[in-house]
Amino acid sequence: MTDRTTFVSLEGLRSRGWTDGMVRDVLGEPDVQGRDPRRGVGAPVRLYLLARVEAVERTREFGSCARAGGTAGVRAAAERRRRAVLATLRAEPIRVPILSPAELERRAVRYRREVGGTGEDDGAAGDLARWQVGYLRSALRSYDALLDGLFAASGRAEAERLLRQRVYVAIARAYPWLTGECRRRLEGGRGGR
Repeated sequence: MTDRTTFVSLEGLRSRGWTDGMVRDVLGEPDVQGRDPRRGVGAPVRLYLLARVEAVERTREFGSCARAGGTAGVRAAAERRRRAVLATLRAEPIRVPILSPAELERRAVRYRREVGGTGEDDGAAGDLARWQVGYLRSALRSYDALLDGLFAASGRAEAERLLRQRVYVAIARAYPWLTGECRRRLEGGRGGR
């Protein structure tokens, strides 16, 4: 069961000053979709995370657009935000933790156990490299915060691809023996996030 106190419906968004166009252009797809069994023949339900809605509402551009009742300003603000985030992603140095091979192996095996694997080598080539890259990627999750402020159609997918590419290139530079695994993840292999 979904905790409805953390979500807001389309009707709730309208009462907060959102137009249908603003919802479509800024928030995009709802976070939860389904059918409401209490209404007729399962009326559609679309719910948006309240935290996501409030983050957008805190922007100065949203306030002016909501008062004006239009989406052009929201779109322009989203595009400016997209360009700014992409520029930040391109300029931000990615600092990979430098560990000895033995320490990296220990941490990678421990990380693998924590996320549900056995941490033991099952004999497949590349297991340790996958675990090491997985550990290093998790150690660099703080860079994901650079994506804050991007929603739906405002370039989030493009920014995520750029960040992913920069992180895996940085890992490969710091640990040349992991280049193959980084390349595999960038090309869309299993665990490419």
